[in-house]
Amino acid sequence: MTIQTMDPDWLVFDPQPSRPAFRLPPGAVDAHCHVFGPAAEFPFAPERKYTPCDAGKDDLFRLRDFLGFERNVIVQATCHGRDNRALVDACRAAGDKARGIATVGPDVSRDELAELDAAGIRGVRFNFVRRLVDATPKSVFLGIAEKIREFDWHVVVYFEAADLAELRPFLRGLPTIVVVDHMGRPDVAKGVDHSDFQAFLDLMGETPTIWSKVTCPERLSVQGPPYDDVVPFCAAITERFPDRVLWGTDWPHPNMTTHMPDDGALVDFIPRFATTPDLQRKLLVDNPMRLYWAR
Repeated sequence: MTIQTMDPDWLVFDPQPSRPAFRLPPGAVDAHCHVFGPAAEFPFAPERKYTPCDAGKDDLFRLRDFLGFERNVIVQATCHGRDNRALVDACRAAGDKARGIATVGPDVSRDELAELDAAGIRGVRFNFVRRLVDATPKSVFLGIAEKIREFDWHVVVYFEAADLAELRPFLRGLPTIVVVDHMGRPDVAKGVDHSDFQAFLDLMGETPTIWSKVTCPERLSVQGPPYDDVVPFCAAITERFPDRVLWGTDWPHPNMTTHMPDDGALVDFIPRFATTPDLQRKLLVDNPMRLYWAR
């Protein structure tokens, strides 16, 4: 067996996060998190762009319970490529407490999709962040999107703000619900009123099938903790589209370079932008349950 050694500059998740002061509503869902390996059981993909620490299902479930969540939506990590075994294993181990987002190729068969569906997978992820994955033609993604329609799955899309204009026709043409990771990674230094972020709000406004994860202040912030500069962005989307927003920890926080966030502090970030119990319940319970647990 080949030993897969963690990158020397990799930042490992905080094993002792603070306990949140914010009391999550009953049934709250951490709707964006990952599992890495463990590599000895679920090796990382040969084509990966990074080699992370081990961060398996047991660590994730401990964090879920400590923070006060009842469920997880586990998103396939790019370090595992199209090998969804670690994701499927975590979903099966969690039973009804987890759903998953897989990564598949254009040759995926109906039987393979049905097997993933039975394990709790409810969507696929398309990644356009060039530093994380090799480029894939949009026609390939459109073909995959057509295949998953039968299962009533949706598409999760990860891109950076600079690519929105080029991706706009593609996003509007997808035949499923589309969930955008991390608000399309806006440049928060430009401010919430900048045309770049307003273009994303316009896209959501004109396309009712597009949702957004109001996540990852630790990735987007220029100022650093407590991420004051990200609050207006999360608030703008949550207040305008309260029925189309999701939230998650992004644990174990892949490819962070500046600092490793405190997951308890990230939970305490939620009421700073979702400022009422109604918004909090939609964000954390109603929306993810409707999207992932309707069947």
